[in-house]
Amino acid sequence: MPRLNVIVASTRPGRVGRRIGDWFTEVATRHGAFDDVRLVDLAEVALPFHNEPHHPSEGRYVYRHTRRWSETTAAADAFVFVMPEYNYGFNAPLKNAIDHLYREWQHKPVGFVSYGMTSGGLRAVQMIKQVVTTLKMVPVNEAVTIFLRQALDESGALIPDAGRDAAADVMLDEIARLSAALSTLRVPA
Repeated sequence: MPRLNVIVASTRPGRVGRRIGDWFTEVATRHGAFDDVRLVDLAEVALPFHNEPHHPSEGRYVYRHTRRWSETTAAADAFVFVMPEYNYGFNAPLKNAIDHLYREWQHKPVGFVSYGMTSGGLRAVQMIKQVVTTLKMVPVNEAVTIFLRQALDESGALIPDAGRDAAADVMLDEIARLSAALSTLRVPA
């Protein structure tokens, strides 16, 4: 069975993204379509602003942080981005993490768990689809959209929601199908 990397995109102190990422990782593990579900927190990965001297398509990484990031990403068969919406768009740490690499992303499905106040992150998801398709990733239409004003309790904890869990399962079903279908196109990075 394939490996799923759940990538928490927000690196901001006080963020809610890690709590959402933890919730989704638990759901994905219970779902059972992926033998290996890994939470990858960009705050812990701590990539500097893209500083490699060579183009990512060459795969000639000079820095240890990029080589580690490459290994983590190449080992995955599918991704879910747990991503906030900032000013109607996706956040810079996620774009930076994507831009560090090239071949490692190709021919892999990607799903989105977005969150925000007014739009639940929908605008950010639409924007990032242009980026991921350029890298030959396949975004799934099914998604999880979290409207923070309704999703968090007074302490900032995520309120359990059967509808959110069901949306996650539907998205995971599609990611698993695409991961299997795309597997013949993937070559080691």
